Amino acid sequence: MSKPSNKILLVPGSAGWEIWTGQADSGFALHEATNITRAGDLTTLPAGDVSLLFPVKSITAVPLKVTTEDESLFPELASMHAERLGLRPDPMAGQLTDTFVIAREGESTALLAIHLRPPAEGDLPTRSPKEFDVSARAFPTTGECLTIWQEFGRWVFAFHHQGKTVYCQATSVSTPDPGDELVREIRLAQIQLSLQGMELEPTTIYVWASEAPDTTAISSAFRCRIHADPRPAPVLPTPRSKLLPADVRAARRAAQKRRTIIATAAAIALAYLGVIGYFAQGLWKTSQQTKQYLQRAKQLAPDAEEYQTFLGRWNELSHAVETQYSPIETLYLIHKCIPKAGGLRLKSAEITADEVTLVGEAQQQSAVSNFSLALTRSKDLSRYKWQVPAASQSKGGWEFTYNAAPPKN
Repeated sequence: MSKPSNKILLVPGSAGWEIWTGQADSGFALHEATNITRAGDLTTLPAGDVSLLFPVKSITAVPLKVTTEDESLFPELASMHAERLGLRPDPMAGQLTDTFVIAREGESTALLAIHLRPPAEGDLPTRSPKEFDVSARAFPTTGECLTIWQEFGRWVFAFHHQGKTVYCQATSVSTPDPGDELVREIRLAQIQLSLQGMELEPTTIYVWASEAPDTTAISSAFRCRIHADPRPAPVLPTPRSKLLPADVRAARRAAQKRRTIIATAAAIALAYLGVIGYFAQGLWKTSQQTKQYLQRAKQLAPDAEEYQTFLGRWNELSHAVETQYSPIETLYLIHKCIPKAGGLRLKSAEITADEVTLVGEAQQQSAVSNFSLALTRSKDLSRYKWQVPAASQSKGGWEFTYNAAPPKN
């Protein structure tokens, strides 16, 4: 009986990529912890089949509930839900979505939909992986818990139900200890998920770090058991993910090869045209070869247009994966601009990727003026161009309606 081949597991670590070796059944051991943050720069991988766990920052996790037990309908229902949220995966970039069952209750099923951002140049290792998954699914847990750890110098967190990942999110917090800023991000995620009917209250919190961190902020915010331990060894998740991104590196090399062929064909054609007057005897042969090269260049021209279309569709996912476009984050930044005095409050706030509309009222006109001034001067909201017309007087004070949109290029 042949010995099973060694498996290589690439895991995002606290500082850089970690290389784990072993078997899915017997477990993995740490082979090397690097400071390399681009998988394409990992040039000395051990022999074996490579499996890559995408960092949490590379995905958007969308939990949802559906009123069916038919698993064949889950991908379509998850896709429809993602469309309503503005998530449109690029069909040319491979299999970028997957759906996992969290729990079943009667005819209702709780799902986690994973939406992967198309990998950029250098995001994939030079040796093509056999399997892909997400790091948040690769660490064993039990019960209703919240896990917190660092990937590439920034804190990430995940909620779990009976060992299954319900939601995960990468943050911009890079402090040595999980402090108040991280707690705020977790609470904002809980509020957002609560609005979708997902009530997540952990009974245990695991803070994974190589050195014991200060968990004072976590203890103050959550009234449950907190364990600060080293991150456990990863495992290959069950069920396995269907994520399979297109090999961007190979696609770009193929495009470069096509451009080289076109340039070579054009150069040879010009060379033949330059000497045609000196070699009358070979005129017919040279003419035929020139026509062949030009025809080949014409056939390859649509590939360049298709490549530009590919890049344009690629960038459509930016509003789904970049923190600055998050409606919750934008609302929080607007809330910071509200003056403490003057009784100003927002009656409604409509926030999309392309427009913000705020309707509010205040007891004092000065509060409205201070609010409009804070909005226009906020560095955090500098990507918006604000329209702040004068407030109108009402029975209860002053009313205002402000609009904003990113400036047109």
